[in-house]
Amino acid sequence: EEPLAAAPVDFLQELPSCQSARRRRGGTQERRPALLGTAGSRGAAARAPGQETGEPAARPAREQPLTIAEKRIVRDSQQADTERLSRWKKWRRTSSKSLKKALSEVKGLSSYLVLWQRDIHSIEGKFGTGIQSYFSFLRFLVLLNFIIFILMFSFVTLPIIASEYGIFNSTIAYISPKDIEKNCTIYEPSGNKGLVYFYNYLKDLFSGTGFLEVTSLFYGYYTIDAVRISIMRYNLPLAYLLATFAYLALSFLWIIKRSVEGFMQNLVHDADPFQSYCNKVFAGWDFCITDPNAARLKHRSLQYELQMDLQEEKLKQRIALRTMKEKLCIYSLRIFINIIVFAILLACFYCIYIVTVFSQEHSNDIGNANSQANLLVQYLPSMVITLANFIGPLIFSFLIKFEDYTPAFEIKLTLMRCVFVRLASIGVLMFSLWSQISDCGADKCKPCGYNYKLYPCWESDVGQEMYKLMIFDFLVILAVPLFVDVPRKLLVTHCSCKLIQWFGQQEFQISDYVLEIIYGQTICWIGTFFSPLLPAIATIKYFIIFYVKKFVLIHTCKPAARPIRASGSNFFFLAVLLIGLLLALIPVGVSIARIPSSKACGPFRNFNTSWQVIPDTILEFPTAVRQILFGMASEAFAVPFFMITCIIMFYFIALARAHKQVVEQLREQLVLESRDKTFLIRKITEAQR
Repeated sequence: EEPLAAAPVDFLQELPSCQSARRRRGGTQERRPALLGTAGSRGAAARAPGQETGEPAARPAREQPLTIAEKRIVRDSQQADTERLSRWKKWRRTSSKSLKKALSEVKGLSSYLVLWQRDIHSIEGKFGTGIQSYFSFLRFLVLLNFIIFILMFSFVTLPIIASEYGIFNSTIAYISPKDIEKNCTIYEPSGNKGLVYFYNYLKDLFSGTGFLEVTSLFYGYYTIDAVRISIMRYNLPLAYLLATFAYLALSFLWIIKRSVEGFMQNLVHDADPFQSYCNKVFAGWDFCITDPNAARLKHRSLQYELQMDLQEEKLKQRIALRTMKEKLCIYSLRIFINIIVFAILLACFYCIYIVTVFSQEHSNDIGNANSQANLLVQYLPSMVITLANFIGPLIFSFLIKFEDYTPAFEIKLTLMRCVFVRLASIGVLMFSLWSQISDCGADKCKPCGYNYKLYPCWESDVGQEMYKLMIFDFLVILAVPLFVDVPRKLLVTHCSCKLIQWFGQQEFQISDYVLEIIYGQTICWIGTFFSPLLPAIATIKYFIIFYVKKFVLIHTCKPAARPIRASGSNFFFLAVLLIGLLLALIPVGVSIARIPSSKACGPFRNFNTSWQVIPDTILEFPTAVRQILFGMASEAFAVPFFMITCIIMFYFIALARAHKQVVEQLREQLVLESRDKTFLIRKITEAQR
């Protein structure tokens, strides 16, 4: 064994890794001698605590990779060294240990304050990390909406409440509109007056009209130009606009921060198919699972994923062997199916547009004697959008089977089509409202710039539409478990009919449920500008949905047969949520910058558009500050800033390429290390023989 332990240098030159390095470098450089020591010398070096540097000795004995006997020796040595320290150093070391212990206890106690911590851990233990990621995402939206509500309430609603009650010696300042037609300033909300029946209150509660229209829930309530708190003048229009920008920027930054980790994990997972296979075989088990049924489901899930991988490989081989005629047929079929999908989308969007126009024109024509019909007309856009969101995915799931894609791509394409239907339907609704607001036929909006007869306070009308969408979406989410999932569970459990047993229990479809709450969150982002307290309703809505979905998961549904990875699902959830946020920026931005603000209500009634408050405020600044801001908005600043940004971007692109090369070299080094081990084992076997 002695010749093998002290291997000669010429023998080490025969290693495959050394030969590969020599070919790559074109020379005869030797490998680093520091790595060629024996195992015993390396172990002795690792077990020498604090011989040259005091860093290992400073670490606690329990944190060092040593045996129990060696840890006892290190602990006795550290205690002996402590006795020789001065009182000041002893006090510092004792204080440091006490502080670390206190911080650890505080961190442990703070975990109990995290919202739904025990519930989510319980779900993770019974059903795995894939389903747990959905409930964690729901918790994230609850916290996000609560912070947005605090932001809007603190900077928009609270100053008005304080001034109305005279808190902090505050008063309200009004500025009379100038150079505006008198007809544009007429706004008479349909508040309830006199004796009102109870069902009228219910109608107002579901439609946002009546007594709700004159509350702080909607834009029309904030018809105030400034609030004077003692000697300070609080500019409410500026605060309203800046709070809108703040909640959009906060949402964007928070989503980006949370999606970075998921993106990195997804990137690593998808980098190499072989690595994906190894992860499934050697690291695919979810050790958080404790429930036997969930464990059996996880077994089937891993089996299904491996089958899908094999099926994709077979499909890739079949695609590679296709003839030109087969390629022409499949591409023609895909084009035809995509034309059908496009026609379905156009039909859905056209129905939404027609129904929205009809609802806006006839919602106020029906008398109070027929309040049910009036409420039905007002909810027609919400009903049609919900129907399109239900029928569209069913048709897409049926058509995707004929397009001959890989199973993974089928799921992604179907999900993206469903995302487009849900989010684009909101855009079509906003476009329909804009077309009515800006309908200037027959000089309807000549004096005011918008259709003031139909929409004297159009921002409140848009806020009511967003409010109705959110309420109706919430009612649908509550009704489906109550009238579909629970009866289906009871029938499957207590009825032995083959047809019912063939249907089976409802699966917990994570992707569909995520699209539901992202759709609602997009409505909240759009509607917060027109209804500042809408995030409070969204917070309560998602808080209730958490318990509804938990009940559905535990008592009425079974986990999906095609579960998705937690890392990939987190990134997918946040990516779709980011798409919803970007979509929400378009209607909010157009409403702020392009459409004339209402002259009869709201904080921007003295401005042509909501954006005009920014340049008017800048004109009030001192000359030096004003010149700096105008200089930053000029081309002289924009061009160099753009060039510097491009240089920084190219630097990070080059850095990413360098990191990618390093990763490839490390992978190659791992392969060479495995070859070295095989080579050494073969040589040792030959020497022993």
